[in-house]
Amino acid sequence: MKKVPLSKPLDALVIGAGFAGLYMLYKLRQSGFSVKVVDAASGVGGTWYWNKYPGARCDVDSMFYSYSFDENLEQEWKWTERYPAQPEILRYINHVADRFDLWPDIYLKTKIISAKYADNTMQWVISSEDGNSFTAQFCIMATGCLSVINQPIIDGLENFTGRTLNTGQWPHRSIDFAGRSVGILGTGSSGVQAIPEIANIAKELFVFQRTASYVVEAFNRPLDSQEQESIKQNYKTLRASAKETFGGFAMNYNDQSALSVTEKECNDRLEKGWRLGGIGLLASYNDFGTNEEANSRAQNFVRGKISKIVKDKNTAERLMPKHIIGCKRLCLGTNYFETYNRKNVFLISLEKEGIERFTRTGLIANGKEYSIDDFIFATGFDAMTGALNRMKIHGRKGKLLKKAWSAGPKTYLGLMTNGFPNLFMITGPGSPSVLSNMIPTIEHHVEWIADCLVYLRENNITEIDANLEAQEEWVKHANKIASKTLRYECNSWYLGANIPGKPRVFMPYIGGMPSYREKCSAVASAAYKGFNLN
Repeated sequence: MKKVPLSKPLDALVIGAGFAGLYMLYKLRQSGFSVKVVDAASGVGGTWYWNKYPGARCDVDSMFYSYSFDENLEQEWKWTERYPAQPEILRYINHVADRFDLWPDIYLKTKIISAKYADNTMQWVISSEDGNSFTAQFCIMATGCLSVINQPIIDGLENFTGRTLNTGQWPHRSIDFAGRSVGILGTGSSGVQAIPEIANIAKELFVFQRTASYVVEAFNRPLDSQEQESIKQNYKTLRASAKETFGGFAMNYNDQSALSVTEKECNDRLEKGWRLGGIGLLASYNDFGTNEEANSRAQNFVRGKISKIVKDKNTAERLMPKHIIGCKRLCLGTNYFETYNRKNVFLISLEKEGIERFTRTGLIANGKEYSIDDFIFATGFDAMTGALNRMKIHGRKGKLLKKAWSAGPKTYLGLMTNGFPNLFMITGPGSPSVLSNMIPTIEHHVEWIADCLVYLRENNITEIDANLEAQEEWVKHANKIASKTLRYECNSWYLGANIPGKPRVFMPYIGGMPSYREKCSAVASAAYKGFNLN
C-alpha cells in the first residue's frame, strides 16, 4: 500500500532508491536523522531496476560491485558469476533493503517533478507527480548518472504497428523474440550486451549501427566457492588497495608507456590484458589516455581481434571503430563480434541521415526498406545531468538549476552547486562518478554527506552552500585536467554529445579517485572550506 507523505518536515529527503539512495538512507538513519527515500519505480534498484534487457550485466567484477560498509553483509552474500547479471544485482539490492529494514522509509511509485528552496524557512519543498509534497531541510539527489533514457525522434514511429522497446526502460515481463524479425539501433554498451542474446532467439536481427564500438571480451564465468572465500578473507586489504587506483577498481595498472616497448611487446601485454577479461585492457600501459601514438597501438590491437573473429571482411571493416579508444565508454561483451558470423544477423551501417523513417511494417534506412516485427532503441542516456535537469529544481531566489547549467554543469566537488543551498548530489557532474567503480564511489559520497550533516547539526548550522569562487576554481581545475587527455577527441556521452543541444562539457572529474578523495577529506577537515555555512 502506498504511504501518505508526512506533514512533519524531514531532516532529509533522498530522491532515488538505487545503490546511492539506499545507503544514504541507512547512513542517515544510523546518525539519528529523520529521512525518507522516494523513487518513481515500483521497486528499488535504480539503474538495475529499469535495465532488464536481455544480456544486461555489470562490467565490474561482482565481488567488488558490492557494498563494503557492513562486514557481515560482505561475508554472507554469495555471487554466482564473475560479472553479475541484472537479476542477480536486483536480488542483492533487495536483500540489502530487507536486511537493514529500509522498506518503511521508502516511497515507491513517487515521481518527483519539482523541488523548491524556501529562502525564508531554509527548507526544500519537493513535489511529486501525484500531487503530494515533502518538506525537508536537506534534499539529496541519488538520481543516478545513467537514469534518463535518450530516445531519438524518428519520423513515422507512431505509425509502426510492431513492438517498440528501449533497453533503458525494459518491460518487467517476458519478451519473446522467437520467430520474429527484430531491428536494434545502437551498438554501445547495452546494444553490445543485448545483440548476441537476441540473435540466439530471433528469426533475423538487423543491427543499425551509427558508430562502431571498441568491445573487449568479458570471459565471464561462474565463481566457485574457493575463489569467493579467498576474496572475502582479504576483502579489507583488497578494497583498500583498489581505492588507491585511478578508478577504484581491483586491477593491476602498469605504470609504463606503451611507446617504451616494441610493438610486439606491447601487443603481448595487451593480449594478456584481453585474456584476463574486462575493461582492464586500457590499464596495460599508462599513456593510452594521453598520447595518441600510444593509443593507436591499443586501437590496432582491438581492430586486429575483429579482423580475426569476423569472417566476412566487409562486415569486419564496418565493425572496426575509427576513433580514439577510451574516449567513448569501452564496452564489455560476450561473443559480440562472433554474433556477426551468424546467418540471421545483418549489420547496417547508417549514413549521415540515419534511419529515415518508420513505416507501418518496418523502417527505411539508407534508402532501403526493412520489414521488422520489433524495434529496440539501445540509444543510451542523457547522462549525468539528465535527471536533474528534467526536474524543476529552484534554488535561492527561485533560480532554476537547468538555467544555471545552461552552458554546462558547474559544481564544487560534484557535491553541490552554488545558489542551491542544502542540495547535495551523489556522484554528480564534477566528481569521478562514471569513470570509477560506482559502488565505492557512492559509499565515499554518502559518507562525506552524512558526516557533513552531522557537523552542521553539532555546530547549529542551518544552511550550507557551495562558495561561487571555490566552485569556479574546481570547474577550472577539472577542465584543465580533462584538456590534457584524449577524451575530447570524439563525440561521447561524457561530453553530452549524444543529446541534441546539450552543451559540450566533459562532465566527470578525470583526476582519479585518490586525489579526489584527498581533496574531499581536506575540505571537510578544514571545516568545509569552499562552502558557505550559515
